[in-house]
Amino acid sequence: MILSDLTLKQLISTGDLVVEPLTETSVQPASIDCRLGSHYLRVDESSVQNGLIRLDEAISYTDIHADSIVMPPHTFLLATTMEYIKLPNDLTAFVEGRSSIGRMGLFIQNAGWVDAGFEGRITLELYNANSLPIRLDAGRRICQLVFCQLDQAAGMPYRGKYQGQTESVGSRIFLDADLKS
Repeated sequence: MILSDLTLKQLISTGDLVVEPLTETSVQPASIDCRLGSHYLRVDESSVQNGLIRLDEAISYTDIHADSIVMPPHTFLLATTMEYIKLPNDLTAFVEGRSSIGRMGLFIQNAGWVDAGFEGRITLELYNANSLPIRLDAGRRICQLVFCQLDQAAGMPYRGKYQGQTESVGSRIFLDADLKS
C-alpha cells in the first residue's frame, strides 16, 4: 500500500519516519520530494585499467563539492540528496525522478529502491541523455520518495554496505559475498 500525505505527516510527527531537513512543500499527495545536495562523484576514467570497469574491483571516483555543476551531454554522475532519511523496519520507499526533470533529458535513478531499515542520504545515479549540457543546482527538487507499508516488519532490515551514508557513495559491488569463491 502506498502511503498518503496524511500518513506520511503522521509518521514524521511521531518520529517513526525521519526525513530531514523537511520543507513545508516537501510532502506531496503520495510522496516526499527530495532536493539535490552539493556532493558528487564522477568515475575517474584515468584510473580504470584497460579502459574497463569490472564488478570485482573497486572504482576510483573524483570527489566534487559544489553548489552548482554542469553535466555535459551523455555523461554519468553520482549525486546525493540534501535529505537524510531513516526508514522503520516496516516501511520501504521507491525513488522516482520528477517528471519535469526527466522532460529535460536528465535521468535519475538509485536502483529505484530503499530497503526497510535504511538510514542515510540517498545516492542518485544521474545521466544526461540530452545533446546539451544541463546545469544542476543544490537545493532544487530532483526526485521523490514513494513510501510503501510492508505487511509486517522485515525480519532482516537493511544493514548493508551503504547504511549511514551522508554523501554520494560509489559502487561497492566488489564487496558482494557472491564474488568470493
